[in-house]
Amino acid sequence: MTTPALILLHAPSVYDFRKMTILRGPVSDLVPSSSIFEMYPIGFTTLSARLEDHGYPVRIVNLAARMLRDPGFDVEAFIANLPTPLAFGIDLHWLPHAHGSLAIAEIVKRLHPDVPVLMGGFSATYFHEELLQYPQVDLVMRGDSTEEPVTLLMNALNYNLSLDTVPNLTWRDKAGRMHVNPMKKGPADLSDIEVDYRRLMVAAARDMDLPSYLPFMGWMQYPIMPVLSCRGCTHNCAGCGGSCFAFQNMHGRSKPAYRPPERLADDLRQIASVTNGPVFILGDLRQAGQEYAQRFLDSVRGMEVPVIIELFKPASKAFLQTVADALPNFALEISLESHDPEVRRAFGKPYSNEQIEETMHTALELGVKRLDVFFMVGLPKQTYNSVLETANYTEKLLAIYGTDGRLHPFIGPMAPFVDPGSRAFELPDQLGYHIYYHTLEEHRRALIEPSWQFTLNYETKWMSRREIVQSTYEAGLRFNHLKVAYGLVDKQEAARVEQAICEGSRLAYEIERLWAEEDQSAIDELAPRITVINATRVLEEKSELNLPVTARCFKLVPLAMLLFWSWVRHAWMNLIHPPVRRRETFHNTTIKRKSSLVKS
Repeated sequence: MTTPALILLHAPSVYDFRKMTILRGPVSDLVPSSSIFEMYPIGFTTLSARLEDHGYPVRIVNLAARMLRDPGFDVEAFIANLPTPLAFGIDLHWLPHAHGSLAIAEIVKRLHPDVPVLMGGFSATYFHEELLQYPQVDLVMRGDSTEEPVTLLMNALNYNLSLDTVPNLTWRDKAGRMHVNPMKKGPADLSDIEVDYRRLMVAAARDMDLPSYLPFMGWMQYPIMPVLSCRGCTHNCAGCGGSCFAFQNMHGRSKPAYRPPERLADDLRQIASVTNGPVFILGDLRQAGQEYAQRFLDSVRGMEVPVIIELFKPASKAFLQTVADALPNFALEISLESHDPEVRRAFGKPYSNEQIEETMHTALELGVKRLDVFFMVGLPKQTYNSVLETANYTEKLLAIYGTDGRLHPFIGPMAPFVDPGSRAFELPDQLGYHIYYHTLEEHRRALIEPSWQFTLNYETKWMSRREIVQSTYEAGLRFNHLKVAYGLVDKQEAARVEQAICEGSRLAYEIERLWAEEDQSAIDELAPRITVINATRVLEEKSELNLPVTARCFKLVPLAMLLFWSWVRHAWMNLIHPPVRRRETFHNTTIKRKSSLVKS
């Protein structure tokens, strides 16, 4: 087994989720992962590829998935038995990991005190100086594209070089002084990054640890894979930390960096060579222009695997025809947000219902296999009644376009947080938001509140946190009834969903009352009911989100050949690259810390 130079750890949202009494709510019902957000970021893949190509083996450990899969999984014993790398890396990409990531960092620092702990991701970038106030964090890598800076950091750690020269790094020296190294502008395009998930399959075999590499629970049964069309965005949705406003202010990126369309097509082909699962293209292909989209579609023409394409705005018939001609099994995702154009415009999507309905009509006419339409609760100018009126609009859509079962509507809350760096977080008064939590520590503590109502870091001029929670449940109930009526879910599934929605709503009210009375013991008595509801998808039956995979999920012969030739390549790389040198102690260059400040 190869000794890793960097071990990347992915934490659950809340570290002690297996013990704590928290009504987590339907915060993840519309994504593949559970409410502990066990899906690790795509950056783990690109970082691993870059470092391995430079002679630094990387191991990925999805602690969140392992904890979810095995209630008896001993996190501390597992971390204690890990080999000693040059560094441990922990993602703090999206803020819902604020509690779990810091808790895992504390465990790592306690068990491996002389190994530096590195954190990175969007939220780590935003809170980079505050992160170094936690004694378990040694280094923070800032930016949206850190493959090159992390490689330079590994060189510095390996050869005892000064950390002053590592771009994007925030760190502390022996005297306790914080250093914020200059930011290096991210790459103008993504041609030099490697997005090859086959390498993770090889690494899982190499490390003999398949459970640690699985992206999320249930992935073996539904191996959906995302591919990255860009970093950055041309759109400016109010609550999104990946908007153009956020990228400009956090990462200094004035425009997106795009994956060359032919490279993006190669990414799809590599996935299709070993699996029949669907591929999800992150980002609207039209952001880089029609020529970009055309070059990509020409490159993937005839690909049989299901391909999911995002639309950030209405699409022309010509574009949809090109998609249909190139990809016989294409699906579309449209985040419509609200039925009300005024609410949608306030959020950052200025188009009419007529425009998006024409897109739906055309896509269905051209043979789209699946059309998912998403609505959101917690938007500017959105009232409680407006949320419920979205259900009425959805009924109209289903009556016109949903008779054959291809149109699937979904609704969910903007939860648990408005993203730091977004317009709503930075300019709340302009958009009608009130932000409850501003610091990393405040968000960390919010994640262990007894109900998702009190975890929400915002409310609006039009809806309180209680109204956001209860309108979400009530709209979910109405959507559930519509799906039964139009045959999108069977009656047994719908009955389970209805029971979960009603129980979730009741529990939210009960916890709110007990929380106001500061009666924690009574809240703890609700634990059995909360455990049951946390284990279910409250608003949706999970299988409804999945595209049908008709063939065997994995192509076994190509996968076996891949593993064999990768073993040959690995043996060759060991010959041409010198072994990683490990220092006796990291604290030759940085100050030794006190014990952890936070254990709660």
